[in-house]
Amino acid sequence: FNCTTPADGVCPPNSTLCPGSSCQEQGKSFNQILNQVLSIILPILLNLVILSMGCTTDIRKLWGHIRRPWAIIVGFLCQFGIMPFTAFILSKAFNVLPVQALVIIIMGCCPGGSFSNIVAYWLDGDMDLSISMTACSTSLAMGMMPLCLLIYTSGWTSGTSIQIPYKRLAIMLPLLLIPVGAGIFIKYRWPMLAKKVIKVGSMVGLPLIIIATVMSCIVYKNSWSMSTSMWIIGIILPLLGYSLGFLMARILRQPWKRCRTIALETGVQNASLCGTITQLSFSREERMLVFAFPIIYSLSQIFFSLVAVGGMATPLISQHVPFHGENISFPSIKHSLINECLYLLIRNVKPPKVQRHV
Repeated sequence: FNCTTPADGVCPPNSTLCPGSSCQEQGKSFNQILNQVLSIILPILLNLVILSMGCTTDIRKLWGHIRRPWAIIVGFLCQFGIMPFTAFILSKAFNVLPVQALVIIIMGCCPGGSFSNIVAYWLDGDMDLSISMTACSTSLAMGMMPLCLLIYTSGWTSGTSIQIPYKRLAIMLPLLLIPVGAGIFIKYRWPMLAKKVIKVGSMVGLPLIIIATVMSCIVYKNSWSMSTSMWIIGIILPLLGYSLGFLMARILRQPWKRCRTIALETGVQNASLCGTITQLSFSREERMLVFAFPIIYSLSQIFFSLVAVGGMATPLISQHVPFHGENISFPSIKHSLINECLYLLIRNVKPPKVQRHV
């Protein structure tokens, strides 16, 4: 508590009058401080990670995806076809309340987020496809979100009652393209510096996700009271998105690398955008029923993504790493942080000297 002198004899709303002529103001809570960290520091670190993802991008391959956008079209069908329909079916199957159904469908209609680019890098996905799909889904969301919401929410409400933050969508696109463009320029102009940026970005990404997850759980610890059906849907919706996106890509005969990328772009949704739409479109009483759903979805997609990364860290195929003239085989994946640490450990360990007796 901080005591201050009241201005014109009037204390701030969050204060009580102290004995004498001072006001007692309630200081910032621990949750408020964490919330400020989430809103200021984490975006800066996220831009650093996106910059490193741009350093992995090959401009010729990126232009190839734009000239022959078959994979982007497949991802578009999964993003704005599979996800909204799956969210609609789950809402009907679990017979949730109208406001809960609306939030579930809003989540299914949101574009992809930058988190998919980070995980695509770890899973040795097609980074050029991942970045182009994220940029396309973000820009096309201005038209596809209102259309999908009009189709799937007409049974619960009118399409005009849901307010879509178009300004935020317009800002999200340059926030993605500027760091990626800077990373592409760094790779073209300073290739050695780009390799260092990639290493730093890949090592920052995992702690960033873990810290953001823990801090979100602490900040919103009083918002977890929701119905069991909403918990179940929040957990299985991203898993269904990953699975159906991968299956759709395989049916359309996409390479395995692109299948992993399309699956990630399908299941990873922009949960913060869903939270913004929820705050703009619903009353306080209605928000109490659904406020935690975007957080649950976000935690679920992070959990399943880390499970996939952990699974890919121990593949059936092993690489041969030179070890002081010898080949030692151990499970590896190209961009796995775990195996990179193992590689550095093995590379820096010198074999013991052997005494030769004559």
